[in-house]
Amino acid sequence: GFVALRGSDTTVTSATNAKITVFGCAIEASGTEAKGTVLMKTADDLMGYNKSEEKKMEEIIKSIADTGCTVVVSGGTVSEMALHFIERYGLLCLRCPSKFDLRRLCTATGSTALVRLGPATPDEMGYCDSVTVREVGGRKITVFASQDDDTASSSGGASGRGGGRLSTIVLRASTTSTLADLERAIDDGVHSVKMACRDGRLVPGAGATEMDLSVRIKNYADTCPGLDQYAVRAFAKALEVVPRTLAENAGLDGASVLAALGAAHANGNAMAGIDIEAAGTGRNGVDESTDVRDLLNVKVNAFRLAIDAALTVLRVDQIIMSKPAGGGMKDARMGQS
Repeated sequence: GFVALRGSDTTVTSATNAKITVFGCAIEASGTEAKGTVLMKTADDLMGYNKSEEKKMEEIIKSIADTGCTVVVSGGTVSEMALHFIERYGLLCLRCPSKFDLRRLCTATGSTALVRLGPATPDEMGYCDSVTVREVGGRKITVFASQDDDTASSSGGASGRGGGRLSTIVLRASTTSTLADLERAIDDGVHSVKMACRDGRLVPGAGATEMDLSVRIKNYADTCPGLDQYAVRAFAKALEVVPRTLAENAGLDGASVLAALGAAHANGNAMAGIDIEAAGTGRNGVDESTDVRDLLNVKVNAFRLAIDAALTVLRVDQIIMSKPAGGGMKDARMGQS
């Protein structure tokens, strides 16, 4: 379903098995492309002009209601005259000025945003099981709730066309910072599931992968002749920052836990990771067979990003060092002479 962060503009606050018409434009009387002047000599002329405008707007709203539509969503403003006739025909009206939210609403209900003011065809109309206005934390919201595609199609509901294509999670917190942290955690979790659906390969977590790579790279450094082995060892040592950080954040002694974890991986135990619950229990802080798993793609992208950042810094240092020292002072002396 979809949640709009505002209430209804009419007194109608709920609709079941709703048919939804979404307008990407404002619901108001359209103006002429060229400027014009209307000359009115009597009060009857003014009354007739207003009545003709009202009659045209009533015809538009009535044609929308005759299609069976019960909910009208506007991506722009809604004039008072249009709101009056929407109220008269018992429709729920909602304004959604955000184009992003309007696209999400169309995705959730299976509707098409119209750029013309008039009735929608059955293919352009959206469907929803229920539309209700609720109050959460002192703020009114409009909830478009739909069943899953399989459930709706088996029960014969109209929402089988658009239901289940989009879901919304409503978060509440006491402070803005806590709410931002919750939103970031939800976003990370959703992207992790999305990545797992693309590539479900997993690797040991809790620092086990980084420590195993560090041990293997150190062993490779022993086979490298010359000064290259120092760079290889530095790269291996940089990988130890992940298990060390996990140990320190868990209240453990980073140096001792890192030594014990390195010894376990040197003995061939590739599944050994950090035991973050070992603080105050007398254990050495190493889980011989960790149950934590990380996505392979996440690790690969993290390593690729770190290596690219390190190479960028090295290239910048080379450019700075390649410039001749005192170049500015030399040019100044040549100018004085």
